[in-house]
Amino acid sequence: MTEVVPLVAELRRRRIPSVVAQDILRREQAVADRPTSAVAEHNFAAGLGDAGFWKAAEQHVRAAFAKGGDAPETWLVFARALVENGQWGEAEKAFRETLRRRPLYYDALRELAQLRWMSGDDLRGSLADIDAALGAAPADIVLQLMRAQIQDNAGEKAQARESLLMLAKHNPGDPRILTALAQITLELGEPDASLRLSETAYRLAPDSAVSAVAFASACFAVGASERALPAIERLRQSAPGNQHAIALEATAWRLLGDPRYRALYDFDAFVAAFKLGVPAGWDTLDAYLRDLSAALEALHRAKAHPFNQSIKRGTQATSILDSDAPALRALPIALDTPIQAYMQRLGAGPDPLRARNTGRHAIKGIWSIRMKSGGVHINHVHSEGWLSSACYLSLPVDAPGKEGWIKFGEPGAPTRPPCPAEHFIQPHVGSIALFPSYMWHGTIPFSGDGVRMTFALDIVPD
Repeated sequence: MTEVVPLVAELRRRRIPSVVAQDILRREQAVADRPTSAVAEHNFAAGLGDAGFWKAAEQHVRAAFAKGGDAPETWLVFARALVENGQWGEAEKAFRETLRRRPLYYDALRELAQLRWMSGDDLRGSLADIDAALGAAPADIVLQLMRAQIQDNAGEKAQARESLLMLAKHNPGDPRILTALAQITLELGEPDASLRLSETAYRLAPDSAVSAVAFASACFAVGASERALPAIERLRQSAPGNQHAIALEATAWRLLGDPRYRALYDFDAFVAAFKLGVPAGWDTLDAYLRDLSAALEALHRAKAHPFNQSIKRGTQATSILDSDAPALRALPIALDTPIQAYMQRLGAGPDPLRARNTGRHAIKGIWSIRMKSGGVHINHVHSEGWLSSACYLSLPVDAPGKEGWIKFGEPGAPTRPPCPAEHFIQPHVGSIALFPSYMWHGTIPFSGDGVRMTFALDIVPD
């Protein structure tokens, strides 16, 4: 990976976005130009990690250490690489080395808490390091917000709200606290209170995307969608490609009966399922799927869902293209056929989806989800994507009705009147569903035996 040609080939194989690939190659050249620089090695490692090249990132972090690097930022990249490379025990040690150098390093504290949670620790265990940091800095608002958000992610919403109420009492008028409190208040079924909180937060921080989203969501929940439109329009103008902002705009239009909603949520035109391609080296799709399933199964090391993701009661494996398994190395090739077919079917147009269709694609991110009985994806969108997908590798046995199906159109927060799902796709092993990243989607929980294992990816034009 240190030679230019092999790295270029690997960037192409993984369909890395060209702007990201160019940045990585510039960082690699900086290492060649400054062979004794620990900073250059760190920057190269960080860029590789951000693009999912975690094995190579680990090598270059170690090179940075060998050249005298010892910054907390370098230790954090090292810890992240060890997590992604499956060395979780060593990763925890690296996080602690990071925090020894910078005790209030928020990213390290958050990611260490998540690692402990996914490793099987209870909520108290995962919060131990944050609580210790709060012992040294009890007035730190960021730490206290982090703690409440982790409580929420662990399913302790009532505890999280109590924490936020106490925080708001001691820090009145802080829009970050008010926004977090508005979000969890809405989740707990109190939309009027959520609107009061979010409106105050948005007035105090009108440039905050998080506050704008919280305010719009509360407006939808109380049946005041027209009040949300100026905030949504401001968000759309500041970030035209933000898929969440497009989803909010579409939701407002649906609630207001605006025909522009159907132009964005045209399920017949924009949602389609294809068969995964069969890459060279496999005679049939069934043979390829068997190897692909086995390779992904080996990557699911976690015992609990990650924080701030749509998956509940399931596990996630990331950086799957970094695997040496032949089936995973061939996955971008298997994906080319359905993605190209979808883009050709999509065509050109003036809307936010078709206007970006260049006929060429890159992979923004790719991951795998494994769920057992009771597992679910809550309704969500993919803010940084263009196209999103779900490909099915194993499915629950004899699930009744639409259990385990993917649904489209139901927003991620309550609305008045309710906006139920409008479109469904029955999953089949070896099929991949493709749809706009701004389209609300989730799954119907399933019961009974079996496992629902998928991989998903976000695609951007290139």
